[in-house]
Amino acid sequence: MIVEGIEVRVEGEGVETIVMIHGWPDTWRLWDAQVERLKSRYRCVRFTQPGFDPDLPPRPLSVAQMVDFYRAVIDRVSPGRPVTLLLHDWGCLYGYQFAAAHPDRVSRIIGVDIGDASASAYLQSLSVKAKLMIAGYQLWLALAWKLGGSIGDRMTRSMARWLRCRSDAAAIGWQMNYPYYHLWTGRMRKLARFTPHCPMLYLYGERKPFMFHSPQWLAQIAALPGGAVRGFPTGHWIMSQQPDAFAQAIDDWLIGVRFQFPAESALHA
Repeated sequence: MIVEGIEVRVEGEGVETIVMIHGWPDTWRLWDAQVERLKSRYRCVRFTQPGFDPDLPPRPLSVAQMVDFYRAVIDRVSPGRPVTLLLHDWGCLYGYQFAAAHPDRVSRIIGVDIGDASASAYLQSLSVKAKLMIAGYQLWLALAWKLGGSIGDRMTRSMARWLRCRSDAAAIGWQMNYPYYHLWTGRMRKLARFTPHCPMLYLYGERKPFMFHSPQWLAQIAALPGGAVRGFPTGHWIMSQQPDAFAQAIDDWLIGVRFQFPAESALHA
């Protein structure tokens, strides 16, 4: 199906729906292994983020516009029931904002490698070296967005290689860097504070020069009813580096955590 000009793929015939949202510098193909594992019991929904497809015109959505796009997708694929969100990288930031704005449309959340990255507790947990490294790669990508064209493509692909991303280089381009440009030009200053309202699983790679969460975040998620935290001996792209173990962890958690229907209590009030 097509939603606001974006192809949305739906695989599987289960009653419950999992919406899989990738980040930089990926596409819908990031979730191939997870769809193969989960589609026998769940409806798996995925798409390439608006503006991330190098074959389409640039489309730098604001956070509010991205949240509206997610709402349009979810209303199409699961109009009568809330969904489980499976999020990675920028998909986490936008997905958390969607969950904060529309908690009735989200039943469970699986966040991958991005936690409270915009919180003061996270910033305080970083060393000076880590802060410089983060600023370095993000500003490089923001500049690549500003320059665009073949120069921007080369800058983006070189950074993806340096960060050991396994995505197809042909699918990586400067257009997908707009979140970094928005971040560093002050267009993400008014993010809603995200506090999970439903069961949440947080998975992260342990073999990185810095984390994208604070220790407080891990404790917060682990303390949720149905909450769980697990680290993997990988970098940022767990689903590509350990696809079987990653899919198994998700499958086990989904089986063990009851599907939540936030609107149910309101319907019987």
